[in-house]
Amino acid sequence: MKEKILHPVSGFWVIALFIVCLGGGIYGASQEYVIVPLILIFIATVLLTSITIVQPNKAVVVTFFGQYVGTIATSGMWAVTPFSIRKTISLRVRNFNSVKLKVNDVEGNPIEIAAVIVFKVINSAKALFDVDKYMAFVEIQSETALRHVASKYPYDNFNETGMSLRANADEIAKELAVELQDRLSLSGVEVIEARLTHLAYSTEIASTMLQRQQASAILSARQIIVEGAVGMVDMAIRKLKEDGVVELDEERKAAMINNLMVAIVSERGASPIINAGSLY
Repeated sequence: MKEKILHPVSGFWVIALFIVCLGGGIYGASQEYVIVPLILIFIATVLLTSITIVQPNKAVVVTFFGQYVGTIATSGMWAVTPFSIRKTISLRVRNFNSVKLKVNDVEGNPIEIAAVIVFKVINSAKALFDVDKYMAFVEIQSETALRHVASKYPYDNFNETGMSLRANADEIAKELAVELQDRLSLSGVEVIEARLTHLAYSTEIASTMLQRQQASAILSARQIIVEGAVGMVDMAIRKLKEDGVVELDEERKAAMINNLMVAIVSERGASPIINAGSLY
């Protein structure tokens, strides 16, 4: 439903007219008139029913005999159609914290995930008439979108290719916000921000996946160490050859490479053994 913004009459003018009609009715009754005072008091009562007060950052939706009249979005005291029904909608920024959801990621691993959604109402007519209880609609759609996004990616990408929930939290949050906006546009809600507040493996596989992460980290570290050691050994042999420090045959090169690799790759400090005699 398209929102229609009303520009009503200031309520202070209606209050002044109400006082005049009420005073005239009381005066007419004191002069023993009957018809005129009754008419004036009736008019004063009707005028009083048209007064509505709009608080800051709130909107008042006006309906009259089942018809949507419009929305008052400006704070103050206003006069609208008498005997109309007015419902207040908050336009303030709100937070919705989802519960911890148990979801299977794209690899089938059970994970726990939760998010906070920052939103506000930008179309009061849609929020009131197009959905039943827009706050409940926001909560259900937020959890549905979070489940859908979480199931599209792995929790962690051990191959270091593509996106994962843990390594690409900002990108996942942006995608969640876009999908939420598509789902919530029907209710007149604007999604300002979406952020993951909790992400972890489910308890039944947490210890196993932790061991896998540790093994992967150790393997990656070892790979870096070996690559660095090979480079250092190659540089040492080339430097010795260029400077003419010593001539190394294939057997001596093999022995030197073995000693250097052991000294560099070893987790503990290598203990040197001094060879006072010949290699042969």
